[in-house]
This record gives sequence, C-alpha cells and structure tokens, in this order.
Amino acid sequence: MQDRKSAISKARSPISWVPTGYFAMGLPYVAISLASVIMFADLGVDEASITFWTSLLLLPYSLKPLWSPLLELYFTKKSFALCCQLLSGICFGLIAFLLPVPGFFAYTIAMMGVIAVSGATNDIATDGIYLTALDKKTQARYIGWQGAFYNLAKVLVNGGLVYLAGMLIGYFREVSPERAATYAWMVIMGIISVTLIGVSAYHRYFMPTGSRNEDSPASPGEAMSSLVEVFKDFFSKKHIWIYILFIVCYRLTEGFAVKMVPLFLKAPESAGGLGLSNESIGLIYGTMGTVAFIVGSVLGGYFIAHYGLKKVLFTLVAIFNVPFVIYYLFAQFQPDNLYIIATGLVTEYFAYGFGFVGLTLFMMQQVAPGKHPMAHYAFASGIMNLGFMFPGMISGYIYHHVGYEMFFLIALILAVPAFILAATVPFSHTSQESE
Repeated sequence: MQDRKSAISKARSPISWVPTGYFAMGLPYVAISLASVIMFADLGVDEASITFWTSLLLLPYSLKPLWSPLLELYFTKKSFALCCQLLSGICFGLIAFLLPVPGFFAYTIAMMGVIAVSGATNDIATDGIYLTALDKKTQARYIGWQGAFYNLAKVLVNGGLVYLAGMLIGYFREVSPERAATYAWMVIMGIISVTLIGVSAYHRYFMPTGSRNEDSPASPGEAMSSLVEVFKDFFSKKHIWIYILFIVCYRLTEGFAVKMVPLFLKAPESAGGLGLSNESIGLIYGTMGTVAFIVGSVLGGYFIAHYGLKKVLFTLVAIFNVPFVIYYLFAQFQPDNLYIIATGLVTEYFAYGFGFVGLTLFMMQQVAPGKHPMAHYAFASGIMNLGFMFPGMISGYIYHHVGYEMFFLIALILAVPAFILAATVPFSHTSQESE
C-alpha cells in the first residue's frame, strides 16, 4: 500500500503533468484561431467570413477573467480541467463529422465557439492548479516547460498537421477530387479530438487536484463583489487609460493582418498572393517560424534585461512591426523563390517573438503592480486580446475592397499610434527597471 502511494506521489511530479497540461491549453487555441483559417480556405469559405468568425472566437479568451472567480466555488480545479479537455476533444470530433454536411461552416463555428469557452475555462483551471499545487521555487523551475509545450502545440497544429493536411489532400484527390480537402481536414480534426481526449484521460491519473486559494470567495455573491472591487482598483490606477491605449495599439497592426497572412500565403499569384501549398506553409510558417519565435522571445528578454524596458520600448515596437514590412514587400513583389519566402517568414517570427516580450513585460511591470497583480494582469491580457480581435474581424472585408498590397500598407499605417505612444508613455514603476 505504501509503495503504491509512493508511486502515485512520484507520478504526480510536475514533469508528469505540467508539459501535457500546457500542451492541452495551446492545442485548442491554435486549432481554432490559426489552423482553422487554412482549413476554411481549403474548403472554399470566403475571406471576410473566415477573418470575422475566427477572430470572434477569441472573445472567450478575452473575457475569461469575468468567470474565473466562480471556478473557486464548485468542484475542484482538476475536475474543470479534465471536463474542459474532454469536451473540447468531443467537439473537435463532432467537427470532423460536420465538415461534409451542407452548411458546415455555421455548424463548425458553433462547435468552435463551445471549444473557445471550454478552452478558456481550461486555461483558468490549469493555471490555478499550477499556482496552488506548486511552491514558488517549483513554479520558477517549470515555467520554461510551460512555454515550450504551449508552443509545441503551435508547432504540431500550425506546422505538422497543416503539412499533413496538404499531403492528405493530394492523396484523397486521386479518390474524390471534389471532396479531397473535406476528407483531409476530417482526419486532422479527428487527430486533434483523439489527442485531447487522450490527454484528459492521462490527466485523470497524473494531474494534481489543486487547492483553493486562501482568499477564495465563499459564495457567488462574494465572488462578484470581489470582482467588482478588483475592477474598480484596476481602473483607478495612475495612467491606466494611457496604458490601455498603448496595450491596444501595440498589437493593432498584428490583429488587423494576422488572419489574412495565411490566406495571402495560400492565394494564387493571380489574386496577389504567394501561391504556397499547405505543405510549404506547414513546414516554414508553422515549424521553422515557431522555432524562430522562441529564439526571438528568449533574446528579446535578455535585451530588455540588459538595457531596461523604458529605454528600449520604442525599439521593441519597431522590431515588432518588421513582419508587416516584410508582408508589404511580399505583396508588392510577389517573390516565387521559396528560399526568399522562407527567409522572410522566419525573420517575421523572430521579430514578432523579440518584440512581443516588450508588451508582456510592460503589462507585468506597469499595469499589474498593486493589490491584485494577478487579476490586473489578466484584465490587461483580456483588453489586449480584445484590441487584437476587433481589427481581425473586419480585415477580410477591407481586403476585398483594396487587395493585398494596399491591405498591408494600411496595416503599416495602423502601427503609427504604437510608435507615438512608445515614445511618450509614462512609467509609474521605474524601480522594476533593469539598469
């Protein structure tokens, strides 16, 4: 009996559940926000519908702080995580069966809406387990595993599975040319479904329960009262409205352009695109690009640590917007050399990773400090996601009226407010700056 308890204790070492837990967080998010764009394009859905609905699917991830206090009232964090992972897996399985159905787009978006709510709730529960089941020293030790396996989900879905989808389309084209893309993406959705269900079953035995926070609310009324108090404190912070404007503007260009990028890569040259295959996009944009993103993020962190965020904020905004210069040049010259395109895409992801850490640290160091740092960081992240979501919703409509070249020029113009704010935004907590 004692040996069994020891074995269970050893099995619940953080290495047995932290990587899989954060992989399960990244998988549904990447699938519905990025890979779905390519899937719907393969299935003949128009750009305006794709960009609007796949952007709107991010809304639950922005609003999740609103219901996070309620998860402290009932059941355990582990029960929420397991149920959400299982539900997301089932919904992906249903999507696989819905793709051949007439009017599949509406049904699929509805299922993805359920996945978005489930995925956002799983994020809350998994983060809660991490914060309550591990001490601060252990949290620091495994923080790298979090990011690595969250990004592994991006590599798997936006890289490997998109590549596999292209291979399967070629295979099924010999059997049923008109349904090749449908059959291929049915397989991909099935793989994601089985993976999430399997991860949920695995976590049934290896994920710890997670304990209640010391300041957890005792009732729904107390939870809502606490949330209102946290909101009031957030919006009473010094310079908060300037900070909110800066957070929104930092990713404004990215939000406007990001949904159109995979469509631009896939679009034929006659339509102003680059004419890449799914295999090329999966290999370059999803895999090598993600590696470049991780390297850029790490180096960006060291860059900020050496010089201090306030000194380099304008530089970080400039680097963050390098990708959109690349896309504008690609749209203007439409290179057909795969090595040139690959170099541009890898450079894009490196610059994106390098510049994005600036916004993350700004929210941590200037917005979060105070009585409720975790909640205020979550609010700032939610506002950031809303600012990212809304321009993405209209991007497809803008493209239809102006074409790719003018679209990416407009994207660059939208970056101007971020540059102005980066040069003028006040810092309230200079003591956290590195020298």
